[in-house]
Amino acid sequence: MTPPPVAPRPILVVEDDRTLNRLLCDQLAELGHDARGARSRAEALEMLGYFAPALAILDMRLPDTDGMTFLPELREFCPVVILTAFGSIDQAVRAVKAGAVEYMVKPVSPDSLELALGRVFETAALRRDLAFWQAKAQRADQMTLTGDSPVMVELRRMIGLVAASDAPVLLRGEAGTGKTAVAEAIHMQSPRANARFVTIDCDPELSAADLFGSLPGSGTPRREGLFAAAEAGTVFLNEIEKLPLTLQAPVLRVMEQGCYRPQGSVMSLPCPVRLIAATAADLEGAAREGRFRPELFYRLSALSLAVPALRERAQDIPTLAEFLLENRSFQRGVDKVLPRETRTALQSYDWPGNIRELRNAIERGLIMSAGRAEILPADVGLAGQTGVQAAGSNGILLRFAAPPTLEEMRDAYLQLLLDRFGGNRQKLAETLGISERNTYRILRKIN
Repeated sequence: MTPPPVAPRPILVVEDDRTLNRLLCDQLAELGHDARGARSRAEALEMLGYFAPALAILDMRLPDTDGMTFLPELREFCPVVILTAFGSIDQAVRAVKAGAVEYMVKPVSPDSLELALGRVFETAALRRDLAFWQAKAQRADQMTLTGDSPVMVELRRMIGLVAASDAPVLLRGEAGTGKTAVAEAIHMQSPRANARFVTIDCDPELSAADLFGSLPGSGTPRREGLFAAAEAGTVFLNEIEKLPLTLQAPVLRVMEQGCYRPQGSVMSLPCPVRLIAATAADLEGAAREGRFRPELFYRLSALSLAVPALRERAQDIPTLAEFLLENRSFQRGVDKVLPRETRTALQSYDWPGNIRELRNAIERGLIMSAGRAEILPADVGLAGQTGVQAAGSNGILLRFAAPPTLEEMRDAYLQLLLDRFGGNRQKLAETLGISERNTYRILRKIN
């Protein structure tokens, strides 16, 4: 597959042959790059004092050194592509093993130069993406797993134990407790950390083609399934109680036999993934009632972790709130503090929406406190000032700053019920008197 077009980059060409050096620089300039040439190690080091290349092309033979000797030094500044003659390909391969990102063979055509640069920069972009998502997952893990409460100390211990295994894991906990972050923590601490982490949000509309792909002639075009996209990484099945019964047996086959069958295929394909599932529902009850395959439940529940509700770790709430405050995504230049009365209010609240609700409360506090340094209980919505709140144990009270539209009232009411039921869409559907599928469609449209 041809790499995508490469954006212009500054490139240093280190080649002692004057003609070839000029030719390479001209070819790179035609591709849109800012190319500059050096004909020796000394000249290259001098140029690096004022020129910051995104890539260097290094010849294996220079008048004052050789490429293998100069490679480690040049790598400190940028990635390096080795340039070699036909007779020294073995040496170029050794250079790649020593840290060069690519090698090219003389003479270099414009097409081969463009392809090589495309591969180099595409690989660099993928590595940056991986580093970004790893850092993002690490921040999410830090927030969710922060705290010294006994339940969190035990959860971190269990994560370390199960991460070393390839066995399936079932995460249990209310909506908003951070089960996805716990799954990511298990993945990042496992031997699969450098592989992909693929999240699948289970819902009644999932198809076999979504999970396992399909072949031409099966009624759908050829497509790659989510399990194949995970390669040798981790597949996270969120809200697994929503997984259609027709797909539960194939998922069980992946766990027990390490293979799956694409739609329209008579052959099974290997699937060396690790499975982590999460649920906020009574999965055992669903298995008894025939809404979930008992054998899949027993296979998953062999290794189960409980993710505690926020009210079970109240002593961690001030620390979590401070973490959210320090790592906020907006108003970063404004100093804000949580006074004692706000901390007390945060610890006293029941938090039906758990960490997700706490994050929303802190973000609301940042906005409502405006120019004040202190975020007060009323700012975070814990002093009867919220736009939506429950009135007593059974009543419902909706508060709005201005007359709401019908859509705003609907959204507010649905959010209140979701918080009250801990994110359980089945209970929400029963309360609304509509099917669970229609409830899912409404919520997906709103989101």
